[in-house]
Amino acid sequence: MIYKFQKLEIYQLALQYIGLIYELAEKLPRSEDFNLKSQITRAATSIALNIAEGSTSQSDPEQSRFLGMALRSLVETVACQDVIELKKYVTSDELSPSRELGSKLFAKVQSMKRFLGQSQTPTDESRNARRSSVVGRRS
Repeated sequence: MIYKFQKLEIYQLALQYIGLIYELAEKLPRSEDFNLKSQITRAATSIALNIAEGSTSQSDPEQSRFLGMALRSLVETVACQDVIELKKYVTSDELSPSRELGSKLFAKVQSMKRFLGQSQTPTDESRNARRSSVVGRRS
């Protein structure tokens, strides 16, 4: 059985991103096993998990909330990469693939979140109809 979220492009990109983050984490020194390595891999995994969990939501606003959590986790991985670069654990070139895919994933998740928000935004016509019914007038 294939679940709805498994068909989502953002979920597939999140899985690719997890792969890159795990590869990056393997390059970190053992002294970071329970700190930076753990933090960045948990945050990356959380992106895909929130996309999956949100896809089973009963409403667009609820799914949007989970996508917001996925975005926060993605930003957390970016901050971890900044620390990794600052500590010179890897070169900027080695970070480039994860930074590029992270940027693409961020844009796509944000776009989907925006789309879900728009589907909940009432049109001018429906707003006017509600106003008219509230004040007892017809448009």
